[in-house]
Amino acid sequence: MTEEKIKNLLQKADQAAPAQTPVCSRLTAAVRRRANRRRFINITAPIATAATLLITFGAWHLTTRTTQTKQDRNKITSLQAEIKELHARTDTTLKLIQEVLDNQRQQRRLDELQAQLASIPKPLEEIQKQVDKTAFILVYQADRMYRELNQKNSAIRDYNRVIELFPQTQSAKVAKQRLSEIQNNPVNIKELKI
Repeated sequence: MTEEKIKNLLQKADQAAPAQTPVCSRLTAAVRRRANRRRFINITAPIATAATLLITFGAWHLTTRTTQTKQDRNKITSLQAEIKELHARTDTTLKLIQEVLDNQRQQRRLDELQAQLASIPKPLEEIQKQVDKTAFILVYQADRMYRELNQKNSAIRDYNRVIELFPQTQSAKVAKQRLSEIQNNPVNIKELKI
């Protein structure tokens, strides 16, 4: 009769164990969780079994004897103390396992946030790209004014503007070269073509 009760208790304990979650895209995290679950079951199953056996044995022992000697009472007291100790150990183990699982969840979240942060472009780099692009556009427009539209004064003004506003860019170097070309070649381009 007691063996059947023990089997029933063990089956209920197996049913109460958390169900396995499907493997997610992060295989290492899934393997870690599965290993922790197995460790949890491997740690708590013997403790729970021992506690159940002790409780069952204690209850059976109490019901079978109506008159107990002082020695039997001492045994019962020691068994009860052992049961309390096993319960305390089980509770401590469960708390520790919960803390480990919480730490792992926090670490996963931290990893996700760090990955998101790494994917965000750096603002200074983005600003520098926009500055370079703007300087390039101004030089391009000044080149068109000078070479295609023959607006030498507007082109000089735009080249100077690039040098003044964006002195550290490659476009500023190009603008300086264009200004020196204009100053070294004062002849109008359209006049040369005629």
